[in-house]
Amino acid sequence: MNDITFYQRFEADILAGRKTITIRDKSESHFKVGDILRVGRFENDQYFCTIEVLRVSPITLDDLTEQHAKQENMGLEELKEVIRGIYPNKKLFSVIKFRLMLN
Repeated sequence: MNDITFYQRFEADILAGRKTITIRDKSESHFKVGDILRVGRFENDQYFCTIEVLRVSPITLDDLTEQHAKQENMGLEELKEVIRGIYPNKKLFSVIKFRLMLN
């Protein structure tokens, strides 16, 4: 069983180190610094890597910056659009910074 999932379209960016944060709503904000998480694909829960949580911090959609977008490997407006699509009508999120753990 995996601890966290990502849409399959983000797998290559995570594995290449281009995606180093994830933005989640309250239901997935319970992770803590130092947690080691098994990562699976959202679509089929297939395991594809392990990550370590480096930081967890609250944020609103309006407070997202170009730096967050860069860490997500996309533009700022694209990032906001993705978050709105996944979490419609949500205002408060958690930025989870992570690093890929090599096996």
